Amino acid sequence: MAQQPRAWQRMLSGRRLDLLDPTPVDIEIEDIAHGLAFVARWNGQTMGDYAYSVAEHSLLVETLFTRLNPKAAVKWQLAALLHDAPEYVIGDMISPVKAAVGPGYGALDERLMAAIHIRFGLPAALPKTIKQQIKKADKISAWMEATQIAGFSNDEATKFFGKPDPAVLAGLTIVLRPPVETRNDFTERHASLLKDV
Repeated sequence: MAQQPRAWQRMLSGRRLDLLDPTPVDIEIEDIAHGLAFVARWNGQTMGDYAYSVAEHSLLVETLFTRLNPKAAVKWQLAALLHDAPEYVIGDMISPVKAAVGPGYGALDERLMAAIHIRFGLPAALPKTIKQQIKKADKISAWMEATQIAGFSNDEATKFFGKPDPAVLAGLTIVLRPPVETRNDFTERHASLLKDV
């Protein structure tokens, strides 16, 4: 009888996360923050001395979400911060690769996201309107990243991600910094939001 391939990963916290059947008890924010701080967006094809990490992107998306939805409950801000959290174990695939991989990637992402949400007191599946609001912030973040660090022209980025309202972008710039700084800021922001959920 053939042995099943290993489908779990040992985390730095010591947790053993089963990727096919993740449970909330095996999820720790320190593992998420560490993993996301070392996962590069845009397959690492960005300008600068440091990769632009998923953790940095997540902080920006939460900021944009809050600007777009100033009356949103804190739990939805937390959901925005965690919107790409499964990537701490499955990595950040650019959209063309996700399309090529097919529905299996989406199913894996959904299982991990449900476990993460439950772990931090959120519903396993977010309400449709909240998902749409987070997606809007995500697209604005992608536009900023594309134009500021990924070499896209404004017109090209607008074609793919839509044109953001300049007022939402006021005072925001993409920051490239060492992973440890981003990891710490992500962890601190999570703790700040979690205490008010």
